[in-house]
Amino acid sequence: MLFKHQYYCFIAGLPDFSFDSMKLPFTVEEFKLMLDDELKSDDKRLLKKYFLKYDNDNLLNLLKNKDVELNAMGTISREEIQETIVRIKEDLPLKNKKIPAFHEKFIRTWLDEDAQAENKLWEDLMSSLYMDYGIDVKNSLMSRWFELNLNIGNLLSAIYARKYGLDIARVVVGNNPVAKIIRENATARDFGLSQELEIYETVLRLSEETDIYERERKIDKFRWDWLEENTVFDYFNIEYIFAYLCKLQILERWVSLNAEEGERVFRELIEGLKSDVKLPEE
Repeated sequence: MLFKHQYYCFIAGLPDFSFDSMKLPFTVEEFKLMLDDELKSDDKRLLKKYFLKYDNDNLLNLLKNKDVELNAMGTISREEIQETIVRIKEDLPLKNKKIPAFHEKFIRTWLDEDAQAENKLWEDLMSSLYMDYGIDVKNSLMSRWFELNLNIGNLLSAIYARKYGLDIARVVVGNNPVAKIIRENATARDFGLSQELEIYETVLRLSEETDIYERERKIDKFRWDWLEENTVFDYFNIEYIFAYLCKLQILERWVSLNAEEGERVFRELIEGLKSDVKLPEE
């Protein structure tokens, strides 16, 4: 087993919170700054892979609008993103090691005229590339967390796509075994997953909750419980810190929402899914 750094004092000083807490001990952004000061370099590099989710949004938004304000949580600057785009346009090698390979692939696809003509779902493409990247991260907990969320999202997307009469294959992202099974068994009642995916029955039951706000809370509680169960024997290491970060993100999401706002937000998400998938294919 590889040696793992231990952060006794830092973790011992972290405030506790629960899924039902009404107040954040600090924001995710503040916690990220704390981690920059406390973590060893290899653990810091590991979490930067997770924080790429903010860089994904920044890249996509910048491609759509060069003047857009970027999310400060990203670790890749506007200048670095712009330089990457220019170098790819001019077919020059990329020298910036901060740019992940899947960003290069995304930019090349974005710049391809045929891809633009296909009315691609760009957010889904970015999500697919990022999830494939995350599952390959060299940390078991982080890799399994990516895969858990990919599987939950794909199964829910397949269930709702069937409900609304949409193309199931178009809403499934990533290329892990579960994503491939869903695509290959789109017409099967259980998408071929009842014997292949341990969380199948749980997610199916959660999908049946008619109140969108309550359904999302229950799904996040399931994610929270998964983190608890999978870090039982992690006390002062990077796995504990990563789980703490993920739970803080979940809590931050719900502290900022009340029931009325949540209902509106999630209905907009569903309507966006329906309208995106119905785009004509050429």
